[in-house]
Amino acid sequence: MASKVYFIPVGPADNIYVINAKIKRLLKESSLFDFIQEEYKVAVKIHFGEEGNTGFVNPAHAAVICEAIASRGGKAFLSDANTLYRGRRLNSKDHLAVAYEHGFTREAVGVELIIPDDNSVADKIEIPINQEFIKTAKVARIFIDADALVAVSHFKGHILTGFGGAIKNIGMGCATRDGKLAQHCDVSPVVHLDKCIGCAECARICPVKAIRIEKKKSVIDKTKCIGCASCMAVCPTMAMFIDFAAGDKTQSKMAEYSLAVLKDKKNRSAFINFALKINKECDCWGADNPRIAPDVGILAALDPVSIDKASLDLVNKASGKDIFKATHPDQDGIKQLEYAQSIGLGSLDYELIEL
Repeated sequence: MASKVYFIPVGPADNIYVINAKIKRLLKESSLFDFIQEEYKVAVKIHFGEEGNTGFVNPAHAAVICEAIASRGGKAFLSDANTLYRGRRLNSKDHLAVAYEHGFTREAVGVELIIPDDNSVADKIEIPINQEFIKTAKVARIFIDADALVAVSHFKGHILTGFGGAIKNIGMGCATRDGKLAQHCDVSPVVHLDKCIGCAECARICPVKAIRIEKKKSVIDKTKCIGCASCMAVCPTMAMFIDFAAGDKTQSKMAEYSLAVLKDKKNRSAFINFALKINKECDCWGADNPRIAPDVGILAALDPVSIDKASLDLVNKASGKDIFKATHPDQDGIKQLEYAQSIGLGSLDYELIEL
């Protein structure tokens, strides 16, 4: 049976007030939050954006979503887990500061922001799932303890998964740093020696000291590497590269982690994708990166697989080609969706209801 995916277009002339009005209409006509009961604690999983990046979902839009949850009697809070790579979202204190700087204040969004601490045992939980790649998922407890979960995702490209939507937001985004490492651990960069100039920028930024300089060239200790790709981001000559064949396994692990987060949230989770400001790379990049597609609109569904498939189809249709494959030819994002369907996370079949 096809899952229903509701969609409302957003045009280049639509300002923030028009978009907020469209979000309200989308939520009302989709009845997306009808499952929320009085006093439900609702975790709104969102990406606050890395310092220097502006691709994240606007806080004003998050406020509308939280208000709609409150109208059902739910008690929403915004949350995200800390990153694997070095940056200001590596620990809870600095992560929260970046969120505030990006406009996600209590005054602006109307709810509390909670970022779990990876150094606190109480903030982490292990979920047995016994899947092909992940037997036990390590996730932030706050998403498991919540009565309901709403994933608010920015749909965009990604260097390792082709694109990132609801599944990436949940699977990678709700994992602890150990969980993120488990999803990346098969992805270790290699060095193009002919391009390496021995500047040592990669060695300086590596969070686990896995890179050293020998004979004016970078050398990676693969026993220490965590696959965070920080070295790729700073390399001035693009001497660092990843064996992207490993991306297929990362996509599968990401889907399995989504399954872990959602396994006890049957009929108590919802998904909203913002196919706006569609950038080449993830919002984790510490700077804005090129837009690769026109704004499409906002989607809402109760199925993470269907909403990501519908988002992918709409963006590609608007682009006139498979823009994610064109941008990241070594990756095929459809694999994460096919695998997610195979493990029971959702359905590739959907009915698009345009408002």
